[in-house]
Amino acid sequence: MTEDRLRIGFIPLVDAAALIIAVDKEFAADEGLTIDLIREVSWSNVRDKLNIGVFDAAHLLAPVVIASSLGIGHVKVPLVAPIMLGLNGNAITVSPQLYDALASAAEGDLADPNISAKALVRVVRERRRNRAEPIVFGMTFPFSTHNYQLRLWMAAAGVQPDEDVRLVVLPPPYMVDSLASRQVDGFCVGAPWNSLAVELGVGRILHFGCEIVARAPEKALAVRAAWAANRAEIMPALLRAVHRAAEFVNDAGNRDEVAALLAAPHRLGVAPELVRATIAGELRTTLGGPVRSSPYYMVIGRDGATRPDPAHAAWLYAQMVRWKQTPPATKLLDAAIACFRPEPYDAVFGNPVASPDLPLDHIGAFTGPPFDAGNIFGDVVVKLAMPRPS
Repeated sequence: MTEDRLRIGFIPLVDAAALIIAVDKEFAADEGLTIDLIREVSWSNVRDKLNIGVFDAAHLLAPVVIASSLGIGHVKVPLVAPIMLGLNGNAITVSPQLYDALASAAEGDLADPNISAKALVRVVRERRRNRAEPIVFGMTFPFSTHNYQLRLWMAAAGVQPDEDVRLVVLPPPYMVDSLASRQVDGFCVGAPWNSLAVELGVGRILHFGCEIVARAPEKALAVRAAWAANRAEIMPALLRAVHRAAEFVNDAGNRDEVAALLAAPHRLGVAPELVRATIAGELRTTLGGPVRSSPYYMVIGRDGATRPDPAHAAWLYAQMVRWKQTPPATKLLDAAIACFRPEPYDAVFGNPVASPDLPLDHIGAFTGPPFDAGNIFGDVVVKLAMPRPS
């Protein structure tokens, strides 16, 4: 392997767009980099190959950067995220059967996550009374915003995710088949898999992820901390290539080209229309139904989305503490925050002006008090005191 040749792993998701475009539009080549993109199926594969050095960098779940660095759930390998690939992009999709049950139980507009969460409580109670199997939701990884968004939504109405329902881990490409075969009743996953479930008539999008958390730190370009230190000379070129690609993706005039490149069989392998709709934030929630739009459905290359945000790292660590994946400790919080280091980014691009639409707490959860990165342990204790459906 030459000094400027990099192997980078990715999962076939739309939020790998900046990485794919950096290679396929030769932005990386313009920086003197040769990048081999390696398509993987599961996040554990990506994490493990990055950790042992098979990959130089990876399209990675933002929480996994922290979990790996803290040694939670696997071996401890310090990682850093010098640039973010995207914010948001997830959705909660349910089977038509579960949607109908929620609609019957809802007291209000099911598009409101507070209403749908309360409807879920009633469905959980009904299943318990009938001694039926619990509802099963798929999510992509224990350390993922998909997991935390599902839990936040459920817990808002008193559902205990570890007791009242079943949460199972499924690789993103397997979500739709699992829903179609009724192995799961719903899932939270990134694009384009929610839209594919809708197009096949096996699922209905219940909520966009941005309706649960307005600014969720979703994917990062992750590297080993040791690699970042040893290859510091290559980092600016890599950041410039990815940043340029993210801006290209964000330009509405490029959507057809971006969709075509991402849809290729060796990239995502789906219809270009699904990719284009995702980037535009315009998704059908049911087969043949109306389009639901949100400019915040997926944020790539704008509103400061590429800059690592220490507040996001603190929020992700708070979720890990809340759901008992790790103990509360100041030294662990500090280590988590250190994973999202804006210094390399700022050295190349400067510190961008904050977007006026940015939530004051940088998170914007649909329920609960604003996130306070300086008082996460107190907030965690409060949030854990949740009622249970009787």
